[in-house]
Amino acid sequence: MRVRVLGTAAGGGVPQWNCACPGCSGARAHPGWRRRHASLAVQAAEGRWYLVNATPDLGEQVEDCPELHPGPEPRRTPLAGVILTDAELDHTLGIARLREADGIEIVATAPVRHALLTGLHLGEVLTPYAPLDWRPLDPGDRPLAEDSPLAIGAVPVSAKRPRYAAGLDARDDDADAPDDDAWVVALRLTDRTSGRSLLYAPALAAWPDAFQRAAESADHVIVDGTFWSDDEPLTSGFGSRTATAMGHLPIDGPGGTARRLAALDARTLYTHLNNTNPLNDPAAPQHTVLRELGVEVAADGMVIDL
Repeated sequence: MRVRVLGTAAGGGVPQWNCACPGCSGARAHPGWRRRHASLAVQAAEGRWYLVNATPDLGEQVEDCPELHPGPEPRRTPLAGVILTDAELDHTLGIARLREADGIEIVATAPVRHALLTGLHLGEVLTPYAPLDWRPLDPGDRPLAEDSPLAIGAVPVSAKRPRYAAGLDARDDDADAPDDDAWVVALRLTDRTSGRSLLYAPALAAWPDAFQRAAESADHVIVDGTFWSDDEPLTSGFGSRTATAMGHLPIDGPGGTARRLAALDARTLYTHLNNTNPLNDPAAPQHTVLRELGVEVAADGMVIDL
């Protein structure tokens, strides 16, 4: 099973269109610093791929990934569907860019599906263009198809809702009631042939025991690296809350994730970097700190074979 990293940035990308912070200015001056919104492409079978989260950069990400190019027939595409880890706009806006498809398969937890259908009215907007085929994402590892070596499972990590769904309530007759902790999940990808696995958590507001167990059993772990420090949103001048209050565990500090990752046997990497994160600068001393811990920063375009 092959996994391609399509993007590694938090909301807005790097550079962000309306920002002139050091990270964004540096990315404009040095195109190699640029990062697209965090996403993966996962091979489910020969010629069959899924996106993990559908970002605003989806079109450009597909063009930069040869395995996702259409052909040989004019409208045949290897892109089979989308797997969602949450309902945030940065991870779902790209679904609309798939409207030219004959149908769109979306794998998501019940609260994420509820938010997209009730909060964003995704069904009403897209069904006139392409029918939506919803498939459940739950804790049990399930093959995406009988002939697929890829199995997927969800590890709930927090009940953090996107802003647009803050006041969203389920109707009495709605089976997808958003009242559980599966608003944000880590995605466990397992190659049933090799037995090797990857754990992907681009948003991590907490580190529950279930996540720790999943991380200990994985061969690769890619996690939320939005902010280097808990006070970064405050010291950068662009926020009024700490990283933790915004739903992202920081990399460094007493409650940080770096040392937790360093204790794992897996290959560990960070993704979902905010434009204020010093790790956007390849020469930042924070890279040395991570190297000494044996932790990496994922790069757009990198390939992981399981």
